[in-house]
Amino acid sequence: MVENGRLVNYRVVDTGTEPLLRAEELLKGDRFDRLVATGYGRHLLRERLGTPVITEIKAHALGAQWLFADCRTVIDIGGQDSKVIRLENGRQMNFEMNDRCAAGTGRFLEVMATTLGWTLNEFGAAALKAEAAAAINSMCTVFSESEVISLIAKGVRKEKIALGLHQSIVSRILALAGRVGVVPPVVFCGGVARNPCIRALLEQRLDTRLEVPEEPQIVGALGAALSATINQGG
Repeated sequence: MVENGRLVNYRVVDTGTEPLLRAEELLKGDRFDRLVATGYGRHLLRERLGTPVITEIKAHALGAQWLFADCRTVIDIGGQDSKVIRLENGRQMNFEMNDRCAAGTGRFLEVMATTLGWTLNEFGAAALKAEAAAAINSMCTVFSESEVISLIAKGVRKEKIALGLHQSIVSRILALAGRVGVVPPVVFCGGVARNPCIRALLEQRLDTRLEVPEEPQIVGALGAALSATINQGG
């Protein structure tokens, strides 16, 4: 929620199996002049409430630049997709997006953390403790899970497996970034921005410091809210 150019409130909940219901629950008790929807379920909200919608690309570009005015590149790794966006003079110039495969997304991390018996918070921290990475040959979530189980059975340390999995995600993101062209300052957002290993590996491979918002999961929603004020002139 944005008012007079300030972020005044936000909430983050698990989408669950009823995204429309969860969205409506989030809106209960709040008063607002305008509502804009973004994300995978934005058209559900438009059909139910008649709200305007904005693409995730535009929303993340707006949100990232509002938080970091000199932002030139946005890297967003969410639960279902990952994207790299180039900005110039506040305008979106180019982007690449991975939305057809779970590899390189938060969902991939969730599955692999569970397979290794860790929570998401434990997963990134454990990967940072590894002295070397186990080779992960498959980027497919299903095949990677089988590969991880096989490595565990061979006695490979879980920390080494974790680091290998994190490196495989970073390689996928760097492939997107290479097609877009990364120009600092770089804003890293999405839930995966909370993962300390992914952040460290990206900073190392890109040779630049990443700007991470205090609440990296709300950048897209923030951009949607800001678009309402831009379009209505207030």
